[in-house]
Amino acid sequence: MSIVGIGVDVVDLERFAETLERTPGILDRLFTVAEQTSAQGHQLPVMSLAGRFAVKEAVAKALGAPAGMHFHDCEVSNGGAPTITLSGTVQAVADERGVTHWHVSISHDGPVAIAYVIAEQL
Repeated sequence: MSIVGIGVDVVDLERFAETLERTPGILDRLFTVAEQTSAQGHQLPVMSLAGRFAVKEAVAKALGAPAGMHFHDCEVSNGGAPTITLSGTVQAVADERGVTHWHVSISHDGPVAIAYVIAEQL
């Protein structure tokens, strides 16, 4: 097993909330419907959305932040431990780099959400 890349991202919750309010449609551009809602079908709070956004950014960084990757092609779910499902542009880059396994961690503290991602090749 070897590490292909590591990514970390921090999101300021207040700034993220302001962006969501100020920019109509950004929620749908950043997140799939499944990422926006809880298992009970409720809109997730800004804190949870910010954490998921941080994961997407950390995945991009772990892959070397190539241009052309789409946010919807990295779907973040959290039914316990956070997981990612890749498709399209993000999956293509991961395949190109030989990534076969991901480790994902999300944390929230005070005014920030942070995500840490490790991409591995088995």
